[in-house]
Amino acid sequence: MRSAAAWRDGGCTGLLDEITNSNTEVPKWLSVSSGFSLALLRWFSSFHGSMFPHLTLSSEDMLAEFSQVLNWSDCVVRAFAWHPHTDKFALALLDDSIKIYNPKSGTAPTLKHRLQRSVAALQWKPLCASALAAACQNCLLVWHVDPCSLSTRPSSGCAQVLSHPGHSPVTSIAWSPSGTLLLSASPMDTAMMVWDVASESCVPLQRVGGGGVTFLSWSPDGSHVLASTPSALFRVWETRMWTCERWPCVKGRCQSGCWSPDGSRLLFAVQGEAVIYAMTFSDKPAGVPTCASTGPQAAAAVADLSETTFNTPEGDITVGGEIQSLSWDPTGERLAVLLKGDPQAADRPTIIAVFKTRTNPIFELLPCGFVQGEPDAEPRLMQFHPNFQHGALLTVCWSNGRITHVPFYFLSAGVPHFGLGGSPSLPRPQEGAADFANQSLFTELLS
Repeated sequence: MRSAAAWRDGGCTGLLDEITNSNTEVPKWLSVSSGFSLALLRWFSSFHGSMFPHLTLSSEDMLAEFSQVLNWSDCVVRAFAWHPHTDKFALALLDDSIKIYNPKSGTAPTLKHRLQRSVAALQWKPLCASALAAACQNCLLVWHVDPCSLSTRPSSGCAQVLSHPGHSPVTSIAWSPSGTLLLSASPMDTAMMVWDVASESCVPLQRVGGGGVTFLSWSPDGSHVLASTPSALFRVWETRMWTCERWPCVKGRCQSGCWSPDGSRLLFAVQGEAVIYAMTFSDKPAGVPTCASTGPQAAAAVADLSETTFNTPEGDITVGGEIQSLSWDPTGERLAVLLKGDPQAADRPTIIAVFKTRTNPIFELLPCGFVQGEPDAEPRLMQFHPNFQHGALLTVCWSNGRITHVPFYFLSAGVPHFGLGGSPSLPRPQEGAADFANQSLFTELLS
């Protein structure tokens, strides 16, 4: 039983370590050979670690390094997920518990499991009311919580445990839009796991190079998957034949990315750069076989977010710099960018920059404004509501544990409107801000 637990938790290294330390319980030749194999494996790992420094980090440090949450280690809310079809959300807390909130219910179930440690990501299963996936330190947990249940503490038997040797810690997960497949990623594993949750089986998709997989994002149309690695390259998989294109980065790894609602455009940010890049995936040209890839030829820089100083009544503040995460609302008309700032400098705050976006007939970015919290609160995590009826609703989790919902009221350009239907009247822009709002930060007409 101890050997099985060691294999489950630590893979081959964990099993060899357990056998080596059990020299009084196993034959001497087995203990010695295991110790020799372990030393050889560690030597190889140290050589491998010089090529991929992240392999020398502890699990906790690795989760903090590659999480989409800013300062994940000490963050009160470590993960957040809106349900794709209803007004309920789940959040993971610092104490490794998961809570589910629904404004139409007086109960808030708390999910706990002995394997639910260091939750890095949450995501609800599409087209399903009850399934919630959680990326944990040593496994994946898929909770099945009956939305009609009045229980505030569902049994751990409601959770499926999905694990694979060497595939930990899990830093990112992504459901397919149809809910049939679940992807998981670990910086320690060069394979991206494709899970069939019903059968609790997985197929590894492995490619040489990169040193692991850190972040996943499935396009809304289901055609592509963004897979970041700890090194200066990322891959974009097409999901018909599960082939991929390899994209190198100049400075660092791909830190974050998000897809347009139709899946035709990918925006991404690179560690160490203050630039947003875009890649366009065109429709399949006539005469091209169905299995052929029609990916982009190059990535275009669409926004330079270098530091800029603004004059405010409280004094000058500097905004811009390195990007932590990106979030694009489901209408494709608002983009939120979490800027890291400098926590040691009061005039360089962590802040969320918001842009107006348009994808058709051309792609454009226009500056919209900023979202800033209370004086002692920093934004750590953000996500757009998937079904807000009056524009876009941005949910922000703050460093002090508060969660706020920031509405952006507008009439979607892609949907015909015959009246406001009860939504608040749209404010008229001030004359002083009109010229600024009409200045395009990026347009394909000028690129």
